[in-house]
Amino acid sequence: MTRLRIHATTILCVRRDGKVAMGGDGQVTVGDTVMKAHANKVRTLASGKVVAGFAGAAADAFTLFEKFEEKMERFPGNLSRAAVELAKDWRSDRVLRRLEALLAVATVGHAYVLSGSGELIEPDDGILAVGSGGNYALAAARALLAHTDLSARDIVQKALDIAADICVFSNQNISIVELSN
Repeated sequence: MTRLRIHATTILCVRRDGKVAMGGDGQVTVGDTVMKAHANKVRTLASGKVVAGFAGAAADAFTLFEKFEEKMERFPGNLSRAAVELAKDWRSDRVLRRLEALLAVATVGHAYVLSGSGELIEPDDGILAVGSGGNYALAAARALLAHTDLSARDIVQKALDIAADICVFSNQNISIVELSN
């Protein structure tokens, strides 16, 4: 029997002008079948001070949200430390190590991608994207950031729309969360 995986994709985060916006499409697939079109993959954590999103196995991502929130409670106001501690746990814990998801977390000052292999990446340009449509969204966001005066939120919306036009695992049912100073 083939093991079917429930996957959720695409997340994009843009920081600009003292604001951070993170958005995700609404599509969840099981194998090559769309099972849900209006999923919300982005939420606030740490009493609304952090925005987080996921791509990958949906159930695994919810576990990671909980673990990351625990780290934020342990290191209040310190996104960098919480991200490092989760990455260390994720890599070394036998159960966590099997989780198949990517977690994107951001504040107005920092944004990180965390993976199960222990990777913790902060992009140079304040833009990060994960998931099947992530590279399309990333390319569109970089062009929009460099060549327009659009807000972070508008860049996320337009870039995710572009990704959804290209990637069959993404759709245009986009939800966006924005934080500001």
